[in-house]
Amino acid sequence: MYRRSHFGLEIALTICEILLVIMATNIKNSTFDQFGYVQGPLKWAIAFTASLGAILEVIDTSIVNVALTDIQASLGATVTEVSWVVTGYAIANVVLIPLSAWLGDYFGRKTYFIFSLIGFTIASVLCGLALNLPMLVISRILQGLCGGGLLAKAQAILFETFPPAEQGLAQAVFGVGVIAGPAIGPTLGGFLVDGLGWRWIFFVNIPFGIVAVAMSLVFLPKDKDKSQTQSKVVDWFGIGFLVIAISCMQTLLEEGEKDDWFSSDFITSLAVASAIGLGLFIWQELRIAHPAVDLRVLRHRSLAAGSVLSAMVGMGLYGTLFAVPIFAQSILHFTATQTGLLLAPGALASAIVMVILGKLSSIIDARILISMGAVGSSGVMFQLAAITPQTGTDDLFWPLVWRGAFTVLMFLPLSLATLGPLPKQDISAGSGFYNLTRQLGGSIGIALLTTLLDRREAFHRAVLVTKLTPYDPETNQRLDILNGVLQSQGMDATTSQQQALTLLSQIVDTQAAVLSYADCFRVVGIAFLCSLPLLLFLGKGGAGAKAPIGH
Repeated sequence: MYRRSHFGLEIALTICEILLVIMATNIKNSTFDQFGYVQGPLKWAIAFTASLGAILEVIDTSIVNVALTDIQASLGATVTEVSWVVTGYAIANVVLIPLSAWLGDYFGRKTYFIFSLIGFTIASVLCGLALNLPMLVISRILQGLCGGGLLAKAQAILFETFPPAEQGLAQAVFGVGVIAGPAIGPTLGGFLVDGLGWRWIFFVNIPFGIVAVAMSLVFLPKDKDKSQTQSKVVDWFGIGFLVIAISCMQTLLEEGEKDDWFSSDFITSLAVASAIGLGLFIWQELRIAHPAVDLRVLRHRSLAAGSVLSAMVGMGLYGTLFAVPIFAQSILHFTATQTGLLLAPGALASAIVMVILGKLSSIIDARILISMGAVGSSGVMFQLAAITPQTGTDDLFWPLVWRGAFTVLMFLPLSLATLGPLPKQDISAGSGFYNLTRQLGGSIGIALLTTLLDRREAFHRAVLVTKLTPYDPETNQRLDILNGVLQSQGMDATTSQQQALTLLSQIVDTQAAVLSYADCFRVVGIAFLCSLPLLLFLGKGGAGAKAPIGH
């Protein structure tokens, strides 16, 4: 047990030693060009540093999902109570993402990034040591607050470090974690929960957090003079309105289906509070000179259109990764580990295509790649819509692999086409807004698909039941077969007849559920196709993109 618990720390220390050697031999050869971009080996060290922080945040959005049952049993919580382990993290995360640009300017980009990493790691320790549910939820909220600063800042750091000609490869390094993370989370979580216990899904962050902090201290450039970037006025009203709007919206999306949406006074109140908070937030940010969230960056056409497309990508990415595991566990009766392994090939495909696309994105029009990704993803969704109760691992393997590949064709070029044309001083604010739309898109997608699954399942069951009558020959034949099987096992005639009716009802429920999943996949496929007209508002991205304006 001693060796097992300290193995990760030993790996972290070893990697830190290697990093110090790399720093001593290579970092001295790095310089800055006339536009402020990093030259030499240092830029790749910065890329891996920023990407590691983003990977930690993304994986933790999904790794907890497979452990909720174990957490519930361990801490004696109800299903509704334990769901706040996920909800609390999501709310805190989306609140901080749009504030990351202002916080980076106020405290310094490097200082804020390292603070977020340290806070995230400490919060992970607190999550693993939680003795009761309130302590775990509070720790997860702290983890989400710290993690919210990692994703957007990581992408902004890469855009500010690499020149336009090399943005494809840099964003590929970043994108591997962001795309593969939601699939890696359940896989890793399944192994840890089944092998070591649910607390290790949090303890596993410790060695990687230590490595990320060490890399940030060594490789990230020093912060600029704060007097050049820091506003003396803190937009407290803007921050307050943002917290109200986003937290209420995220809670509404997370809890809406459980409370039957607007038939609940609680959900209705959340919707009203979110709408009022959003209106006041927009009014506040547009009227002051130094807003907490600079909404003026939406004057850039590429950012406005790209953010809408980002929400669509978030819906498709997170929505599909929400529906497939539930289908596998509820219909195919997979374990957490088996479900994770089902998603793993798609994550690997994403990583491979991301690296290849990193080279091609600098010479191919981003809009062409995005359209190929959207059409391909739509085709995969319609392929998944052909599922049946007999669908197995082999039937899902290639569709999920192609889903991983086509998602990359949308994600990487979209980042370049959306943020690449922005002036360098607007990159940080633009990245925060862009990543916020993807996260909210994922939440909206999951909420919509959850509702759609529930409503369509009830619809399909009602349709199927109307065909089960005593006058239907196929129904009577199926009952006779079930009756005969049960009686052959020693069951008396009366009991076997009742049991046969119960089994027939279960078959109908399964078929209705499968049809509802097929409907969800079709809706996602149609949504991808409907997003194609927005490509007309994007820039070319890596192909022919101009260098952003200097500092």
